[in-house]
Amino acid sequence: MIELQQIGPDDWKLWRELRLAALEEAPYAFGSRLADWVDAPEARWRQRLSEPTAYQVIASLDGTAVGMAGGFHTDEPGVTELVSMWVSPAGRGHGVGDTLMRAIEDWSRDQGAHTLQLSVVPGNEPAHNLYLRSGFADTDIEGDLMADGVTREIVMHKPL
Repeated sequence: MIELQQIGPDDWKLWRELRLAALEEAPYAFGSRLADWVDAPEARWRQRLSEPTAYQVIASLDGTAVGMAGGFHTDEPGVTELVSMWVSPAGRGHGVGDTLMRAIEDWSRDQGAHTLQLSVVPGNEPAHNLYLRSGFADTDIEGDLMADGVTREIVMHKPL
């Protein structure tokens, strides 16, 4: 059974555990690097979870935390963004990714958003395919530059 838990600054240890696992297991999938976070002080972890208008959630499968995702407002009115989504290998194939995306979509609708945006790294086909199956489409928007200084993220949109 998949359970969702909204998290905040007091849940920083749980989020730290998942975030570090994600950056170690799938370094190619994130703009951040493990080295950027592994020795981060508690204040940095708490700050990341302190955005008052954001929605950040952990997914557990049979009592074990196996995934995370965040929803943030963008500078564009009516557009929210899905960020930091990751599902551990133990959680894959159980609907955890779909559950996390639905949670962020529901939050986005509650915020009055008409569009949910995300970025995915080129070559991360499992994630890209999940997003396509879930109604996201690639855009022509230029994504953020990756650490290699050459590759840019693919920006995707889903109408809500």
